[in-house]
Amino acid sequence: MMAQEKKILHIHPHDNVVVVIKDLNVGEQVILKQHEFRTRAAIVQGHKIALLPIHKGDMVIKYGFPIGKAISDIEPGEWVHTHNLFTNLEGIVDYTYTPVTYSLPTMEAELTFDGFIRANGEVGIRNELWIIPTVGCINKTAERLAHKFRAELPENSGVDGVHVFPHSYGCSQLGDDERRTQQTLAGLVRHPNAAGVLVVSLGCEHNHVKAFQRVLGEFDPQRVRFLIAQECDDEIEAGMGELRQLAAYAAQFRRQPVPVSKLKVGMKCGASDGFSGISANPLVGAFSDLLVASGGTSVLTEVPEMFGAETLLLNRCRNREVFEKCVKMINGFKTYYLSHQQPIYENPAPGNKTGGISTLEEKSLGCIQKGGFSPVVDVLDYGEHLQIPGLNLLTGPGDDAVSITLLTAAGAQLILFTTGRGNPLGAPAPTVKISSNTRLAAQKPHWIDFNAGELLEGVDLNRLARKLFHDVLAVASGKALTWNERNNYREIALFKDGVML
Repeated sequence: MMAQEKKILHIHPHDNVVVVIKDLNVGEQVILKQHEFRTRAAIVQGHKIALLPIHKGDMVIKYGFPIGKAISDIEPGEWVHTHNLFTNLEGIVDYTYTPVTYSLPTMEAELTFDGFIRANGEVGIRNELWIIPTVGCINKTAERLAHKFRAELPENSGVDGVHVFPHSYGCSQLGDDERRTQQTLAGLVRHPNAAGVLVVSLGCEHNHVKAFQRVLGEFDPQRVRFLIAQECDDEIEAGMGELRQLAAYAAQFRRQPVPVSKLKVGMKCGASDGFSGISANPLVGAFSDLLVASGGTSVLTEVPEMFGAETLLLNRCRNREVFEKCVKMINGFKTYYLSHQQPIYENPAPGNKTGGISTLEEKSLGCIQKGGFSPVVDVLDYGEHLQIPGLNLLTGPGDDAVSITLLTAAGAQLILFTTGRGNPLGAPAPTVKISSNTRLAAQKPHWIDFNAGELLEGVDLNRLARKLFHDVLAVASGKALTWNERNNYREIALFKDGVML
């Protein structure tokens, strides 16, 4: 419900705070139904002001749920933020499975997009060549190969691009760290957006070719080639020869119509603000529900940004087995923090706070809205591949670069990335940047692909979600490029937990 020429938003009838949509001056009058007061400070967009008197120890309610407790008395019109609000969260939690279901949208017709059907039946939305280093020592060799081969490749080659993904690991790692590095790189090698992959190895690293192939499993030698630099007289010339053969193989593929059920979309938020949970994330959630209704697959990660809202996901698990996997994921990540003697709830980040997010509960209640209302069909561990159509959860941190890497490695051909403060980061897969507010979309048009800020200006959620859905199909069909592709912003980051030799 809006008031003051759409300057404030009362999200849920039970909320005792409102969100500022347009900056308010000190002493400005606020009228909302039976409530009338004046602001006690100048409040910028995305931040909260008290609608009702809130006493010390009372719950502060937003989205219809507590986002923390007041640590001092708060009067109507007063700014509500980290100075007078603190999290309720602490420790490991025992969860009870209380299943809930929601009504979901229906699609009028079976939609298609134009994709590349690979030999194993997977579908790519780009026909690219990827160069994957097994170890950080060989990064520059891989980058030289990519640069040199791009210059040689004709425009009409049928290859959409040649991309290399340097990283810092692959050696001096032990145990789970080494396994996660190998599994994540293997997921990238298997990714269907890559028509051909050159794996570049130094030769003496822990993640040497034979060790990596054991993790990778069966592969098509026409599509995946290996170069061991220490075994070549001229590794650049040898690599160029491999890339020429991969390009010839990639040129055989042509786009053809495939059902939307073949689409797998990752969902991520980064550099969030107070509007992210009101506009951009609910929009992505509505998109996810449309995709699931079409038989497609969506995947949500950022486990620490589920803390405080996790029961809303746990109770949507399709059965007890999935529920138990979800509990293990949630409490496993909390144990990870505790094992390093770190606070579980050291969140939100400084930029989130500047944008209006005060506590982890508030951040999480906004974050999980990217998952819409569909049942949770599966929970994946690091390095696992998407198998079951529907809404999936993926183990991973909130870190933007690590999250988008894990989403890509899990098989997402495309990523929807919401942001309220702006973030140019791009995944190896096309990354659709969705702004939570129109101000950001206008300021960074060379970063932002879609403006969810229109929701704050009265545009209907379902209408905008269907527009986003068709825009995504255009990207998937190669009819539109995302800004991360046009800017060539593509990178990976690998999760590290243990010691380094």
